[in-house]
Amino acid sequence: MPHGALVWELTIALIVGLLLFDYFFHIRVAHVPTLREAAKWSALYVGIALLFGGAVWYLGGTEMGVQYYAGYLTEKALSVDNVFVFLVIMSAFRVPPEDQQKALLIGIVIALLARSLFIWIGAALIERFAWVFYIFGLILLVTAGHMLVPEDERHQEGESFILRLTRKLIRTTPHYDGDKLFTVHEGRRRMTPMVLVIVALGLTDILFALDSIPAIFGITTDTFIVFTATAFSLLGLRQLFFLVEGLLERLLYLSYGLAAILGFIGIKLVLHALHENNVPFINDGAPVKVVEISTLVSLAVIIAILVVTVTLSLHSPKGRAKLAVGRLRRRLAAYMSLEPSASPEERQASFARLLEAEVAVRALPEQWRARIEERQTLREMLADAHERQIAAERPEL
Repeated sequence: MPHGALVWELTIALIVGLLLFDYFFHIRVAHVPTLREAAKWSALYVGIALLFGGAVWYLGGTEMGVQYYAGYLTEKALSVDNVFVFLVIMSAFRVPPEDQQKALLIGIVIALLARSLFIWIGAALIERFAWVFYIFGLILLVTAGHMLVPEDERHQEGESFILRLTRKLIRTTPHYDGDKLFTVHEGRRRMTPMVLVIVALGLTDILFALDSIPAIFGITTDTFIVFTATAFSLLGLRQLFFLVEGLLERLLYLSYGLAAILGFIGIKLVLHALHENNVPFINDGAPVKVVEISTLVSLAVIIAILVVTVTLSLHSPKGRAKLAVGRLRRRLAAYMSLEPSASPEERQASFARLLEAEVAVRALPEQWRARIEERQTLREMLADAHERQIAAERPEL
C-alpha cells in the first residue's frame, strides 16, 4: 500500500470527517446517550476501523494488514484503561451527564493531535537512533509492572496531580452553564468548569500516550500504520465511555492482561534492539544474534491474552459481585440526586431500579457482601432512600 500524499490526505479527511459527523449529529444537542445508542455507534466505529484494516490488508499485503490489526487491538485494549480515568475525572468535576459528550470529544481531538506529534517524534528518533528501541522496551516493561499495582492505587497519584494542576492553572466560574466553555459571570466573560474538564482529559491522554505509542512502535515502525491504528482506536472512545457502565468493574483481570501485553511487546522491542544493536558497550557495538518475534505471532499472542483475560473476568464470582455492588451504588446515587421537583412517576421508576439492584446484592453470598467497602455507610444510605420514598408516597394531609 503506497504511502503517498494522496493516501495520507484521504485518510486524514476520513478521520476529520468522522469527528465532524460525531459533533454535528451526536453531541451538538446535549443529551445522555442510551445504552442502545452507545452500543450501536460504538459497533459502527469498530466496524469502520476493521473495514479500514481490510483495505490496508488488500492494498498493502498481509504483513501490513496484520500490523494494523495487532496495533489496533493493542491500542483499543489500552483505551479501556483510559475510560476508567475519564470516569474518575467526570466524577471529580461533577460534570452533568448530559454535558459529558462535548468534553469527551474535544478531549479525544486533543489526544489525537498530541499522539500524532509523539508519533512523528518517535518515528524520527527510530530512524536515526536504533538504541531508542531499548528505551521504548524499558518503558513498556516498567509500565507492565506498574499495571500489576491495584487499580485504585495505580491511578490515584496521576489523577490527583492532574486535577490539582488544572484547578491551579485555570480559574473558572463556580458553576457549569450547560456544555458551554465560556459564559458571562458577574458581568465578565469567564471560562466555565468545562474548560477544566477538557484540559484534564487532554493531559490524561498525553500521559497515556507515553505508554501506548511505544507499545504500537513495538508492533510496527510504519508511521502510516501507527497513526491510523492509534486514530481509529480513539475515534470510538466517546461511545465506549457511555457503554462501560459496570463493564470496567466486571473486567476484573484487565490490568493483568494489559500488563502481559505490554510486557510481551517490551520484550519484543528489547530483542529487536539487540538484533539492530549499535550501542558500543553491548557486544562491542555489534548486532546480537537473538530470536525476533514476528508480527503474526504478536497478533496471535495479543488476541490470546485478551480472550483469556475477558473469559476469566466474566466467569469470576468476584467480578459478578463487584458488578452488582457497583450497580447498586450508581442507582442509589441517582435516586438520592433526584430534584424535589421530580415527578412521582420518575421517582418511583428510579426507586424500582434501586430496589432491583439492592435485591441482587442481598442475594450475593455473605463472603462477597462482607468485602463491600464502607458497608455500614451503604446500609445507612439505603435506609435513608427507603425513608425518602415512604415520605414521597405518603399523601399530604
